[in-house]
Amino acid sequence: MIVAFCGHREVQQPENVRKWLVKIVEDLVFEGADCFFIGGYGQFDAMAAGVVLNLKQKYPHIRSVLVLPYLDRKYDATMYDETIFPPLENVPRRYAILRRNEYMVDCADIIVAYVNYNIGGAARTLQYAERKHKRIIRF
Repeated sequence: MIVAFCGHREVQQPENVRKWLVKIVEDLVFEGADCFFIGGYGQFDAMAAGVVLNLKQKYPHIRSVLVLPYLDRKYDATMYDETIFPPLENVPRRYAILRRNEYMVDCADIIVAYVNYNIGGAARTLQYAERKHKRIIRF
């Protein structure tokens, strides 16, 4: 089962969000989640990657995937088991992150969302997930 994370770049109450993420991710592992797609931008994504990395000690079968929007940038992938690049070769650069996020939603069975307001990329991604009738777990 694939889980994708969707959240704002900045996190209010980071300790509360981190505790919530630990519980949610562990509950999802019990439900059968074994693959976690993360965009790798901002505080929420870093927090999600850290939670999955820490839980790998307890659940070594789970894996964390950094989903790249561009191939011509260097990324710190040390917190991830692998990286993937969706089929975005023909997407204009300004739409690459949006299309990458849509790819993550399309692949995912569940979306874990930290979206507090209706503007920006996280809000657009969450709206896309709602249109696709994905199961969404919100902070």
